[in-house]
Amino acid sequence: MSGFLPTTTVAVLRGETTDEYGDVVDSDAPVKGHVPISLSERDKRVWVPAENRTTVVRQITGRARPNADIREGDRLRDEGDQSIYLVEGVSRPQSPIGAADVRLTLRRVDDQPR
Repeated sequence: MSGFLPTTTVAVLRGETTDEYGDVVDSDAPVKGHVPISLSERDKRVWVPAENRTTVVRQITGRARPNADIREGDRLRDEGDQSIYLVEGVSRPQSPIGAADVRLTLRRVDDQPR
């Protein structure tokens, strides 16, 4: 039993292709579409020792169903606003009740304003 409320659906983008110049680029072909996911964004103040100051970093966390085939390094394209997120981490925690949601650490990689 999964316990989250999806806020959007995403297309999972995986793999690479070559462009017209022969350079390797990320593929925009989805391997799976309409994957329900919950996205949560929050600001966090962190200390940057090299600059001797604090800065605000936006943290994005996602949750998906236990059977979602989402891997570290995948990209997720929000099917609502077309934003693209890089999956930096995948956690599949254990649950005594049943299959737990997949937790994702995400970073926004497109340049669309929010």
